[in-house]
Amino acid sequence: MPGSASAFWMTSPGRGEIRTQSLPDIEEDQVLVRTLHSGVSRGTETLVFSGGVPESQHALMRAPFQEGDFPAPVKYGYLNVGVVERGPAALEGRTVFSLYPHQTRYVVPASAVTVVPDDVPPARAVLAGTVETAVNAVWDAAPLIGDRIAVVGGGMVGCSVAAVLAGLPGTRVQLVDVDESRAAVATALGAGFATPADAAGDCDLVIHASATSAGLTRSLELLAPDATVVELSWYGDRPVTVPLGEFFHSRRLTVKASQVGGIPPGRRRTYAERLALALDLLRDERFDSLITGHCDFTELPAVLPRLADGSLHTLCHLVHYEGE
Repeated sequence: MPGSASAFWMTSPGRGEIRTQSLPDIEEDQVLVRTLHSGVSRGTETLVFSGGVPESQHALMRAPFQEGDFPAPVKYGYLNVGVVERGPAALEGRTVFSLYPHQTRYVVPASAVTVVPDDVPPARAVLAGTVETAVNAVWDAAPLIGDRIAVVGGGMVGCSVAAVLAGLPGTRVQLVDVDESRAAVATALGAGFATPADAAGDCDLVIHASATSAGLTRSLELLAPDATVVELSWYGDRPVTVPLGEFFHSRRLTVKASQVGGIPPGRRRTYAERLALALDLLRDERFDSLITGHCDFTELPAVLPRLADGSLHTLCHLVHYEGE
């Protein structure tokens, strides 16, 4: 018997607690994982924590190993790195990434974990889910060598997109954010930086990830004629206003949605291959600049409200488990 584990649950909008729950017996095709680190995805996870998932999206927004239903109580999260304590011989003792919530130990199918490369530190590997989103966004955006690109919104996803794009030869990649402290992160990622007022225009492509109407409006303003904004933001139940009069039609602009739940048509890759690619990209130490906050697992009930209300401002908030 694996015994019991401690898990973080969102008990009502804006509140959470750590609960004890029993673990099931391990079957032949399953693994028992002891968590080393998990990560808080500030955009989606704080929106869930605040109770902002629209009823129409409850089914689509479920995390792979979510328990409970929106708005609460719900166990939610999808950035987890741990060590396989029991399972198939090829996996025992290996460090793995999975789309599991914040919990000290858990049992999942062996097919639900991905081995972390030996040269990727476990703490950095927590970013795999976010970098996977960035990979999918770049596939949707289909940038070309020499493009002038802006990434509007310097959160976890926006910074991850900027990092991936910065490796494309001959491109001008500029991270745009109202927070000027993001300039240091942009530099570490190999991208330029500007505030919205100072951002360079005439862009062939803009990736929008600020989750604000102002950010989407500025993204459209930065485009060259016949160019595209790829929209990554998830607004939940908040209404969005954007000027589709003025220059939108005369300049023949496009707003294109991108969502990690679906691989772009024509991209012949499986979800497992996409995640493996994200972990391969995380060999690059530039991504360490995205981990800007830390706490222990036992502190999550006090930390998540501060992340949700903005009083604790971080990119990826890394959660450490006992002994790590």
